[in-house]
Amino acid sequence: MPDEAASASTVTAGAEPSEVVGTVDPGEVESALSGGTVSAIDTLGRGGWDGSPAPLIDESDVGIVLPPDTIPSIDAPQFVDIATADTYLEDVEPVVYLQIGDDVRAYPVQILIWHEIVNDVVGGEPVAVTYCPLCNSAVTYRRVIGDEIVTFGTSGALYNSALVMYDRTTESLWTHYDGRAVIGALTGVELDPISAPLLAWADFKDQFPDGIVLDRDRTGARRDYGTNPYGGYDDVGSSPFLFRGDADTRAELLRRVVGVVIGEDAKAWTLDGLMDGVASVTSGELAGQDLVILWKAGQASALDSSAISGGFDVGSVGVFDPHVDGRTLTFEATGPGFFDIETGTQWSITGRALDGELAGAQLTPVPHLDTFWFSWSSYRGQTDLIDG
Repeated sequence: MPDEAASASTVTAGAEPSEVVGTVDPGEVESALSGGTVSAIDTLGRGGWDGSPAPLIDESDVGIVLPPDTIPSIDAPQFVDIATADTYLEDVEPVVYLQIGDDVRAYPVQILIWHEIVNDVVGGEPVAVTYCPLCNSAVTYRRVIGDEIVTFGTSGALYNSALVMYDRTTESLWTHYDGRAVIGALTGVELDPISAPLLAWADFKDQFPDGIVLDRDRTGARRDYGTNPYGGYDDVGSSPFLFRGDADTRAELLRRVVGVVIGEDAKAWTLDGLMDGVASVTSGELAGQDLVILWKAGQASALDSSAISGGFDVGSVGVFDPHVDGRTLTFEATGPGFFDIETGTQWSITGRALDGELAGAQLTPVPHLDTFWFSWSSYRGQTDLIDG
């Protein structure tokens, strides 16, 4: 894989800075990145934070659970081929899959559940692949701020029962869920998200036979990969750990949902409402944009059984723009596959045309989040909810 030093000049040349929200001065961001700032890691919960810039969240709502980096990020990821990974991954296991250009990689949840952050370079892009077990969410961000490549670690803190990251340049605190710096020198900066959803291992190896897979033998740590340290957490009747937010009672807090944000608009679909048979298609709309949601059985919940491969079937989800070459396609599920009515082309859960008139075409993915309702509604308070 390319190293960061070699990639930096080509990645950042002409790159736009990460989005800055509110009234953050880009010059202040540059100054913060150059050093000499107050560490939010050192001051959180100990008093003495000078409030400049003012935190975006109430510090008392941040629960300190572990010392920083007790859950170690993977900062020098190593990869193996499909055949090697297939010796220890079961077909139903979830992986986060990320494709940038021709570079396609899988990050097994059996590894992510123990590390939560992988700092990687994919297709020349420095990225942070993040997974929060307590809110059941996988989100990937471009880890370039201004012209600076940063790395992220686990802070040991939770906000609304979700992972709080910190950057190792300024030690500001960031919410994993929306990639926002909320306490520290970079407060107000938002990372650029990259679509990287969960997928069953069987589907990844079938659709990306030349892809590479995060190696569990060279993570830099020894963990019981393949087991779930949060056994039984995926119980819709239970309560999220250290959740201090206001509960939205439109659904149970641990109800699984599929969430989408476009601009200022947000909408969530309950997973139960999407699941039907071995595959299903749901049409939707958000912010004036047509959506098609594909669901396919065959992915195990990572948070149910003591063995990740033993979890109940939650399936895999893909959300796409249904337009191809100016034509609006209408999709239906037939058996475990997907077809469009207009051309009869067969499509995969990843939005790739496999066979038929449009073979080789790719639907444009709409970034979505597979997560729990309590997390989605905490961060997206004005969200619509579709159940069934």
